Formats: sequence, C-alpha cells, structure tokens
Amino acid sequence: MSHESDATRGPVGDGERGELTVRLAVPEMDCPSCAGKVDKSLGRVDGVVDADLNPTTGTATVTYDPDRTAEADVVDAIEGAGYEVTGGTDGGDGAIESASSADGVDVAPPSEVWTSPRAKKTWLGAVFVALGLGFEFLLTGGNVAVASVLEYPLHVADLCFLGAVAVSGVPVVRSGYYSATNRSLDIDLLMGTAIIAATGIGYFVEAATLAVLFSIAELLEDYAMDRARDSLRELMELSPDEATVKRDGEEVTVPADEVDVGETVVVRPGDKIPLDGTVREGGSAVDESPITGESVPVDKSEGDEVYAGSITADGYLEVEVTSTAGDSTLSRIIEMVQGAQAKQTETEQFVDRFAGYYTPVVVVLAILTAAVPPLVIGEPVTAGVAGYEIAFAGDWGTWFVRGLTLLVIACPCAFVISTPVSVVSGVTSAAKNGVLIKGGNYLEAMGEVDVVAVDKTGTLTKGELAVTDVVPVGDTDEATLLRYAAGLERRSEHPIADAVLARADEAGIGDLPEPTGFESLTGRGIRGEIDISGEAGSSSDSSDGGETYYAGKPALFEELGFDLSRTRTAADGSSDPRTDGGVAPEGAVEAGEATFDEGTLAALEREGKTVVLVGTETSLLGAIAIADEVRPASRWAVERLHDLGVERVVMLTGDNEGTARAIAEQVGVDEYRAELLPDEKVAAVEELQAASGEVAMVGDGINDAPALATAEVGIAMGAAGTDTALETADIALMGDDIGKLPYLYDLSHTANGVIRQNVWASLAVKALLAIGVPLGLVSVALAVVVGDMGMSLGVTGNAMRLASVDPERPADAARDDR
Repeated sequence: MSHESDATRGPVGDGERGELTVRLAVPEMDCPSCAGKVDKSLGRVDGVVDADLNPTTGTATVTYDPDRTAEADVVDAIEGAGYEVTGGTDGGDGAIESASSADGVDVAPPSEVWTSPRAKKTWLGAVFVALGLGFEFLLTGGNVAVASVLEYPLHVADLCFLGAVAVSGVPVVRSGYYSATNRSLDIDLLMGTAIIAATGIGYFVEAATLAVLFSIAELLEDYAMDRARDSLRELMELSPDEATVKRDGEEVTVPADEVDVGETVVVRPGDKIPLDGTVREGGSAVDESPITGESVPVDKSEGDEVYAGSITADGYLEVEVTSTAGDSTLSRIIEMVQGAQAKQTETEQFVDRFAGYYTPVVVVLAILTAAVPPLVIGEPVTAGVAGYEIAFAGDWGTWFVRGLTLLVIACPCAFVISTPVSVVSGVTSAAKNGVLIKGGNYLEAMGEVDVVAVDKTGTLTKGELAVTDVVPVGDTDEATLLRYAAGLERRSEHPIADAVLARADEAGIGDLPEPTGFESLTGRGIRGEIDISGEAGSSSDSSDGGETYYAGKPALFEELGFDLSRTRTAADGSSDPRTDGGVAPEGAVEAGEATFDEGTLAALEREGKTVVLVGTETSLLGAIAIADEVRPASRWAVERLHDLGVERVVMLTGDNEGTARAIAEQVGVDEYRAELLPDEKVAAVEELQAASGEVAMVGDGINDAPALATAEVGIAMGAAGTDTALETADIALMGDDIGKLPYLYDLSHTANGVIRQNVWASLAVKALLAIGVPLGLVSVALAVVVGDMGMSLGVTGNAMRLASVDPERPADAARDDR
C-alpha cells in the first residue's frame, strides 16, 4: 500500500566496467513490502549488480552486467513480482540519465488511476456486489437457486457475489501469490488469503465485499500517492528540456543535456533559463523563485549568475553555460529532494521496527481467533459487556469470519506510511519555497531544537559595508561632506571606500574632486590634496589652490590637534579598521569653530559603527558612519522564532565585542559571544548543547563548517550556486533570506506534530478495531473501510497539510536585496 522505504541491495557483482544502469518507472511499487518483493525477485536474476528501489517516486534504478543479463530480464523480474514497468532508459558505464533528460525516469509518470484496467475491474465488481445485495435483501423473489456445487445451492445473489470476487478479487489474489512466492507477509498476501478462505467456506458476501472495498482502497491510495509524487514532478518540470544555443554563428535548438560548458545559450523574454550560467549580454528581471523561493524578480545584467529553471521577465539574455544539465543547481536540488527519504527519522525507524512485530503477532491472533473459540465455547454464549448483550457465538463460521477480519486489521499500512508521506510532503514543500532539506531526519530534528545559534556576518547582517549615517558640522551640508569624502576615497581600495562611493552615487553626487598627493596613513586613515579653488565657503592656505584633506578615525584628528573628548568615548571595535588606535597629544585644542554635538560620536560608536571623520588640519566637515547593515528581516526572524517556541537565539561571531554587542541589541538575540575563532564556535555550540539541549547552527556553510557539523542541524545561508554550502549543510536556505528561518522551524515543528498524530491515531484505531473483533462489533467491511482504507487516506491527507505551511514575511520589512 502507499508507504515508503528505500529497499536497496548492496553490490553483488564485481563492479567491472561496462556495466549498464537502467532507471525504470514502477508506479504500483509504492510501499516497503512492494519494494521488498521486487528486490527479492531481482536478486534471483544472474547479472544484477545493484538495485536502488524508491517507492516514494515509484522508480527502480538497476545496475546489471550486460554480458550476463539484459534489460528485458530486469523488466521481467520486476513484473514477475507483480508490478508493471512503464518506462526505462539505459545509460552506459553506469551513468544515470540526468533529471533534465527527456528520456530519464526520475519519478513515475502520472497515471490515470480512475480509468486504469484495475479501476474498471473494481467498478464492475462493485456493480456485481450491488446486484447481489439487491437480490439478497430487496428482490428476494427473484433470488432463486440456479446451480449447486457439492450439493450446496447457488442462488442468483451468490452468483453475483462470485462474479465480484472473480472480477475484483483475482488481481488481489494474484498479488498475494507473488507475495507468497517471494516469502513476503504483506497486505496482498493477507487480503488474498482472506478472499480465498471466505469464498471457500461459502461466505460469498464477505469475500465479495472484501475484494471490492480493498480494490477501492488501493485505487484511492494510488491516487493519494500520485498526488504526493506531483510535487516531485513539478520540481523536475521547472527546467526546460531544450535550449537555444549559438553554434557557428547560428541559433540552433538542442536538448538541454547536449549543451556543453562554455557554450552560449539564448534566452528570450518569458523563457525559462535552461542551464546555470553567467550573463554575457543583455539584461532582464529574472524570477528565481524555483531556486531561492523569493517571488520578487531579481535584475540580472552582464556578469551576473543565473540558474536553470528561473524565468526571464521582459529582457533578452545571452548566457555562457557554467554547468551541464545534470550538474545544475536545480538538478542537485531535485536529486537531494528525491534522496531525502533515504535518511530515516527516528520515528520512522521505530515504526518500521514495530511493524515487523505487529503483523506476525496479529496474524497469529487471527489464526487463534478462528480456531480456539469454537473449540472452547462450543455453543453460543450471551454475556453483558458494558451494559450491552454480546453474543459470543461458538460456531466455526462466525469465528472464522472474525479471524479473517483480524487478518485485514493486521495490515500496518496506515501507521507505516505516516512518517514517509509526511517527510515527502514537507521536504518538497520546503524546496518550492527555497529551503533544501537533505533528509527526513533533519526535518524532524529541526522541529525539536531548543536553541538556534546564528553567525553575524552574512547571516544577521548583509556581509557588506554600507554608509548608515552622514553627520555634517557647521555650515557644511551632507552633499558637500559626501563629495569630499568620496573624492578622497576614490583612490583607496579599502571596503570602506566602496561604501562611501556607493552612498555618493546613490545621492547623485557627480564631478568628484580628484585628489593629488594621495597617501594611505597606515593604521589611521587617508589624506590627499584637493584643489578647492572656486568652491563656495572654502578657504585655502595653499598658494597653489590645493589643501590637504583627511579621512580617518577620530584618533587621527586628535593627533592633528582636535579635542573630541566631549563628543566621543571609547567603544571597543568602533574605530576605522585601517587604524590601530591613536592617542590625543597633550595640549589638544577645541576642534575649530564647528564641532559635533556632545555625545554624537559616542552614540555612533556604541551602535557598533565605524566612524570616519572628514576635514582638514584646522576644520571638520563632518563624520560618516559605516556598518555592516543588519538585514531588514533579522529582528523579525528572531522575534518570530521566540513566538514559535525556540527557547534561545544566540549570536556567535568572530567580530569584536563592541560591534557584537550593538548588533545583538539591534536584532534582539538572547545572548551573544564575540571574538570567536572557528574552533571556539564549535566549543560554544557544544556548551549550548550541554546547557540547553538540541542546537541548530546557521552560517555561511564555509567558514562556519565545523560549527555546522557539530550542531544537531547545520543550516547554510545563500546556498544557491554554492557547491560547498550544498554539500556541508544539512539544510540550505537557497537565498540570502534569514526570514526563511522561522518558516523552516514552523514547517519542521508542524511536520513532527503531523507524524505523531498519524502514528498514534493509526495505532489507536487498529487497537480499537482489534478489540472489537472478538466481540462481534467489527465486520470485514468496517475493518477495510476504517482500519485500512480510511486510516491510510486519513494519514495521507493529514500529511498533505504541510504543503499549506507558507513562509511569513514581516509586514514592515523591505525585501533584502544583496
């Protein structure tokens, strides 16, 4: 039935070169027992080297030695286990076709569940059952005996029921036969045995009802599994199968998997980008939501990276391909999502172990129920149970039917599928929203974390310096201050210079002055001469019309003779990183005619900002504050994590104490630890684990790799296009969006709740039905409708709820554009 496992066999061949791999679509293989039967059948084929069976996707990947067997033999083995093969493709040298290949089979194709041959037989069987019940209870006058078998009369209703058994029951019995030949005690064997036994003792109504209802349950679960597979198909369909390539001066359309690295593909407005690459010509807004989950299009121009599966809006692009179809970011996402269920959660492991004991035990109880009571009771006995008169019949027929009913209840499908279906739903839903979860175990673990540890630079902050404050003094205005600062900084190669120039450009300040005699004052700042002739409000002591201007830390200006003691105080880490500190000389004087308001610089320094003063030896133009900007969503993300139940959010950073304290206060973390080396971050994570429980670590996936590996869950920021982050992290936020972190926790926490609901509800219903069987309160039909079909559909539907968990966004936070 519809539950999942990765039933795989290890290599049984010598792994010689020349082996072939075939990937086959086996839609009806949708449970562990199904995969187990296929595995055993393939094991009897000489030449099969390895078999990777994935019930969730309905695919079988088989490696075989072509000198000893052929693809046809592999297909025959799978169909010999009772499962139809609907597609396949060979790949030489053991290579499996890429996800973007039109021929490759990565997930079973959608099936016409309700019009399939099995469905038609089920509907015909249902008609026969309806006719039989009609003759049995309504048209009793027409229910005449028309034949006899071993002196047992067969009425019209009986023939109708036997017709239903023949039409709807034969496929069940056939599957049960394959289970028996493969020594698999599964639902097909149990149901097939029950149908044959009920028919053999003349319980035609029960046999026909069981055959039809079980067939309907199978169809419903096939439909539910097909819907679950839809999410995987949607991921695969994101990348186009074809690409328009420039070759020999012409544009040709070829399959995407035939495009080589270095070739140029043409993408027109509204087209999907077929492969990862770098824009060489053109520009367009590009919808990257399939990769990053960010719905707002991102502007792309020459030199920018683009990803396969993203969609151009209104521009033309020529893209130089940087990875083949099988190695694209989208292909790796699809591969990881498909393999996520291989890493079982603790709950799934428990359920699998439990199911291994549950089914044999209930089968034994069913046999005892059918055989023991008639021998012990002998005659019908009536007793009062909970105020009701219950008839404990002593005849063989009654207890035999009750034994058959327990056989139906012995199927563990509902609680076995509860976890894997939830994992598939949660993992694929996350992938669509730009969150790659690399295993069901990480999905479950994330929902149980007590502490979230986050890196500062590039996680809570953008990882880029930007001007945050422009503070002119005296008659100087912001434009003038920025103009002189940018004029000096245009000759510098420091990141601070980039921030100042970017702010000047945003302010529309052009015609920047060109400094002469530029000099970098190591450890203090920069200086250069600027020709200020013709500048309003300026004075010059230089005979050639140039005056020396300085840009640097406050200590530099104290060395020049300015007394800034009333406007600044020491704050660790607040100084210009180009400097190593300075001491004001004795006898320093007030800073000319204009200076800052008292405490201005101190306030900026307390906020963890780098303060750069601009001026000459005799006068100040003002101050520019620069900082690594906090992401707009950071504070909201921390608050939302607290709301969702995370006990503590701790910031771990290698930055200095002053900056760390300022950022911590700004985003609202519970605790921060500063000036940490990579090994000290590992120690900090271990301390948090010892003190508070399970920890999730969020970082860039490279510098924070040791800490990511130490935490129960390692989460990498901005993993799109980053191989290292995709490989090192357990979970990857494909875009640089810290706002996805609460969504991840919410999804994981909800998934854990859904899994628990499914497991315990299934067990409770099975237990109640099992208790009711000996009391005569549960019929075969009720066992099938409620215990098998009802619960399987219930847990599947409950698992699909995870697709409705959507990322939230703070209402007042602008989109975080890096």
